[in-house]
Amino acid sequence: MIFNAITWNVDPEIFSIGSLSIRWYGLLFATAFLAGYFVFTRFLATERLTSEMLDQLLIYIAVGTVVGARLGHCFFYEPDYFLKNPVEILKIWKGGLASHGAAIGILLALWLYIRKYKLSFLWLIDRIVIVVALGGAFIRLGNLFNSEIYGLPTDLPWGFEFVRDRLYDSNTGQLLPTVARHPTQLYESFSYLLIFVVLLTFYRKRHMQIRDGFIFGLFMILLFSARFLIEFVKNDQVAFEAGMKFNMGQLLSLPFILAGVAMILLTKMKPSYFSREPLPKTPPKGRKAR
Repeated sequence: MIFNAITWNVDPEIFSIGSLSIRWYGLLFATAFLAGYFVFTRFLATERLTSEMLDQLLIYIAVGTVVGARLGHCFFYEPDYFLKNPVEILKIWKGGLASHGAAIGILLALWLYIRKYKLSFLWLIDRIVIVVALGGAFIRLGNLFNSEIYGLPTDLPWGFEFVRDRLYDSNTGQLLPTVARHPTQLYESFSYLLIFVVLLTFYRKRHMQIRDGFIFGLFMILLFSARFLIEFVKNDQVAFEAGMKFNMGQLLSLPFILAGVAMILLTKMKPSYFSREPLPKTPPKGRKAR
């Protein structure tokens, strides 16, 4: 028998106890933060940030990610609906998160964080984006378990038939037969994992003289270029994208790519390299070191 497609019929809910439901997406979202926290603590073990500063950083990023991703979806993709129904913005459990909004949310959260702790923004963001790429890989796997954000029909042997998200005929109301589609969630997840490896390699090459902001710029170029290309085989997320030469995900990716190019060009004019030396052992006044 010829292998034509993969039938995907995984229940997005792992188990439930009463009204409490544990879902794969939530588990993988939490895993993204835990994995990022673990990797980031390994970075800072030699750079001597305090435990309080690290814990606060996790909170800032978590809030920036969730708030930014939710607002990004609401106002980039369905502004008319959410402006008329603002209470619906709070109902995050119904779904609707945008990675471009998450990127903006994280940047704003980090800006607030460095103002509080008097750190270098570029020094910090160079390290943050490494774990952001890793976290993105987990989150896209969560989308796979939700049978959402998949691609266009394909006859490639690794196409997925998403049984739990079958479409209806608008004329008859009957269920349409499933067809194999590009598993764009996996395309993005593997891309983000590869980007994580590339960025981590640059960070660990201690003999290289890399200026502050270079890793951040490289992250912006690689991640959003991958997103731009994968969008060509991804389904439109909202109706107004139909017929557009470039969909909303691609249009939103372009400014990030250009910003990454600009950042790398700016690093060539920046005289100082990022510090490989530990920060002072004495923590900021009133804060205890780990």
